[in-house]
Amino acid sequence: MAQPVIHPMVKFQHQIRSLVESKIVRPTDSIWKIALVFGNEWSYWKQELTDFGFSMQDPVSELLSVEAWDEE
Repeated sequence: MAQPVIHPMVKFQHQIRSLVESKIVRPTDSIWKIALVFGNEWSYWKQELTDFGFSMQDPVSELLSVEAWDEE
């Protein structure tokens, strides 16, 4: 039985949740603060977030509150 493919944004969301739990970022911090953690990968993730309608000023908590990453 094949395992379902996990959307890349779900994995990203788990990484961000881990950063919050580790107190590296706070839920009230702006999304742009996580750029410091992702370094060279940030341009990719920034584009993905923008494509899903996020701005870099949105709080991290909005990213964590997404329940499904459906692309339509």
